[in-house]
Amino acid sequence: MSDLSPQAPLVAIIEDETPIRKFLRAALVADGYRVAEAGTALAGLRLVTQSPPALILLDLGLPDRDGKELVAEIRGWSDVPIVVLSARDQEAEKVAALDLGADDYLTKPFSVNELLARMRVALRHHVRSPLAGNAAGATVYQDGPLRMDLLARRVFLDDQEVKLTKLEYDLLALLVRHAGRVLTHRTLLKEVWGPDAVRETHYVRVFVANLRKKIEPDPARPHYILTEQGVGYRFRDSGPGTHE
Repeated sequence: MSDLSPQAPLVAIIEDETPIRKFLRAALVADGYRVAEAGTALAGLRLVTQSPPALILLDLGLPDRDGKELVAEIRGWSDVPIVVLSARDQEAEKVAALDLGADDYLTKPFSVNELLARMRVALRHHVRSPLAGNAAGATVYQDGPLRMDLLARRVFLDDQEVKLTKLEYDLLALLVRHAGRVLTHRTLLKEVWGPDAVRETHYVRVFVANLRKKIEPDPARPHYILTEQGVGYRFRDSGPGTHE
């Protein structure tokens, strides 16, 4: 581990390639993070159980076990943010990792700035979750002209109420609660329409198109609901201070 302040967030890097671990360590320490490293899935599990991190950076191609299995195992007992870093660029790999509980997915090679930005989003989301339905959590989302009262189930654009159907509202609320995080088609279908609808991906496309017409300044160039091609959707994360 680095010699930074013990108050600095600890990031666990589970990656078998030593040059990449060194690169990540240098970038993270320079940005004020403490770092712990592991080169195998077994060592990674030991690491995150003995010294629980604020966030995990996880490679899928580990020598002793597939990283997706590690995501699923960690999700069985922890909600720590997991950002997958992998050379596997197939959509099926991204979807599988995200469905198992990863918060985000970056394909190698990636820029340091993009990695740090994705990490900040994952950490923000973790700190403020759950967003609604909890006295200690936030109940109002505000981003520019868009305001959503999650207790009253009402949505406003430029102070004018937006009329949504129940399913449109449920879909938007799910995206907002996980702002910044990629939600796969399967996750959205399961949570909004139920487990029997997980193969009906056209449901999501149609309802997202309808939502964009109602809340986006320019539906052809979405500002709020962003498409992750072939994977799902991500609601724009506007940073801290937008939730009450």
